[in-house]
Amino acid sequence: MKGKVLAIGGAENQKSSRDRFSDTTILERFISESRLKKRSRIEIITSASSIPEEMGRDYLKAFAKLGAENCGVLVMESRTDAENPKILKRLKDADAVFATGGSQLALTSTIGGTAFYTLLIEKLEDSDFLYAGTSAGTAAASEIMIIEGGSTEAAYKGEVIATTGLRLINNIVFDTHFIERDRIARLFKVVVSNPNILGVGLEENTALLIHRDKMEAIGPGMAILLDGRTISKSNLLEVVTGAPLSIENMTLHLMSQHDIFNLKTMQLDIKNPPEAEV
Repeated sequence: MKGKVLAIGGAENQKSSRDRFSDTTILERFISESRLKKRSRIEIITSASSIPEEMGRDYLKAFAKLGAENCGVLVMESRTDAENPKILKRLKDADAVFATGGSQLALTSTIGGTAFYTLLIEKLEDSDFLYAGTSAGTAAASEIMIIEGGSTEAAYKGEVIATTGLRLINNIVFDTHFIERDRIARLFKVVVSNPNILGVGLEENTALLIHRDKMEAIGPGMAILLDGRTISKSNLLEVVTGAPLSIENMTLHLMSQHDIFNLKTMQLDIKNPPEAEV
């Protein structure tokens, strides 16, 4: 896609007492990357959430605090909603969209293959259009989308379930809440099953801005990249379902804020901010 994708690791635990938007670095960058900055028309997609209206209100308040008030909420709870001409008109007029957290399967099953999805793909052919997703909104953007697999199970063959995502970004699989929920083992499983796919694990309050074959790390957390092209051997085809996996020579990159990863050369450019230099 020619447009921009902002993949966010999430921080939307509804049971948490902390402020969901305590660190605004990523939302500020989302606004600044949109076509008209604070004047951009932003539409919030809440289809992944079980509380779509409440989630939408939260983001409207957060964006308003940052000076972006030309925002709306697209509540699509059914595939019929994703065919609604009024909603399609709002997407057509949007400069950016923001897909919230929740269930990535709810998001893809609601909009996948609809007129809304077709228009979203067309919008991403515009180099100034921006799609942002957090948590489920990020996971759904993958070509391959992880939907099940706990941290204590995922190191074993057959314990991760994945399906096709929205394919807004090809040859990448995103996993979110990565450090907080100990999900690295399940990303190992996905990458060893298809070494051509780059595994991207995003910590909460961490994002990757993807544009023109480059990914820039944003936010105070970290991103872990797993490149399976260097794998020399594994036992994936030699063990039964439920057996532990062994992998030799998988490449791991660790990105922090400001770092750039080139998706063509598969090389990491480490860029220390001045305040972090010794």
